[in-house]
Amino acid sequence: MKKFNDIKGFIFDLDGVISTTSNLHSKAWQEIANEVGTKWTKELANNLKGVSRMDSLNLILKSGNQNHNYTAKQKKYLTDKKNSIYLRLVNQLTPYDVLPGIKDFLESLIRNNYLIALASASKNSSEVLKRLKLTRFFPKIVDPSTLKHGKPSPDIYLEAVKLLKLNPEQCAGIEDANAGADAINAANEISIGIGNKDILKQADIVFSNTEKLTLDNIKKFTTII
Repeated sequence: MKKFNDIKGFIFDLDGVISTTSNLHSKAWQEIANEVGTKWTKELANNLKGVSRMDSLNLILKSGNQNHNYTAKQKKYLTDKKNSIYLRLVNQLTPYDVLPGIKDFLESLIRNNYLIALASASKNSSEVLKRLKLTRFFPKIVDPSTLKHGKPSPDIYLEAVKLLKLNPEQCAGIEDANAGADAINAANEISIGIGNKDILKQADIVFSNTEKLTLDNIKKFTTII
């Protein structure tokens, strides 16, 4: 049984959990999808959440039945182009783009002596946190480029646990995507989903939005998991 009192650290995804940056990724990937002739759908957009840059491109190409039509060099060009589009959008971010309740939740974690880490597949997470003025809350950030496997593999969450010097069962991970929730579960941590509970069925706890993400609410749910 997973218990609230066992939690010593919280590990955050970035896009769709801390900020609206998931929408920025979607805008950038949609441009790439249009370029390669893949139809952009809501399902495809959802499948890209929490997934690494190259894996996302491969999903787009596969969706358009074009996964064998691009060389490694061409794929690198497309992922670099996507990143350039995304960074242009990131430059417009301000603290107003932090999702409701997140800063209050982070401050409550600091007051209650919880450790905090970031486990985002984004290689631009430090720049995003800087734009959002949240850098001080995240002294520990996993570098996704050092990992062998991306989400839904547990690598990024296991690495975050190491950075915090805790055991997996002492941590709770927060995600808005199935791939992320799967990664948390595979790491044997408490999984907290943000979004639709009918979609995030595998998460231990699901809140419909970030405003409901509080220590008191998490404590209520961890009494039954």
